[in-house]
Amino acid sequence: MSDIGKKRLETVLAIATYSISSSTATAAPTPGTEIPKQIVLTASDSLMYTSIWKIYFEEDLSTKGMLDILLEIGLVTVGAAGTTYIVSKASTAILKEITNWTGPLGWGVTAAIAGSLSGIFGIAWALYCDQQYSHREKPDWG
Repeated sequence: MSDIGKKRLETVLAIATYSISSSTATAAPTPGTEIPKQIVLTASDSLMYTSIWKIYFEEDLSTKGMLDILLEIGLVTVGAAGTTYIVSKASTAILKEITNWTGPLGWGVTAAIAGSLSGIFGIAWALYCDQQYSHREKPDWG
């Protein structure tokens, strides 16, 4: 398997692990404490992004470095992605508060939504990292 193939496989496994963890954490009913739980899940997502970066570039990515990269992509993109991310986390928290009263079926639906959102954001970040890695590794024949 090629080096990029190994990195992609590791990345898929990392995204799956973080998404499953996010789903599991979200599934547990915690009436009245969903917003703090979402803050913890957001921190977990940040760890997923830094893990993916480390898989591709074998270097640690600080929060500041991640913000610099997002700014490099474009401020409008950062604003849109940030807003989308915050709205998705807030929506998940509100939905979870409502479904806490519906029992296991509602908990499962919320867990699936939370895991999917983490996975989608992880995939988007992985695609960015993959593109950057490909550009760095491409020989310059000048």
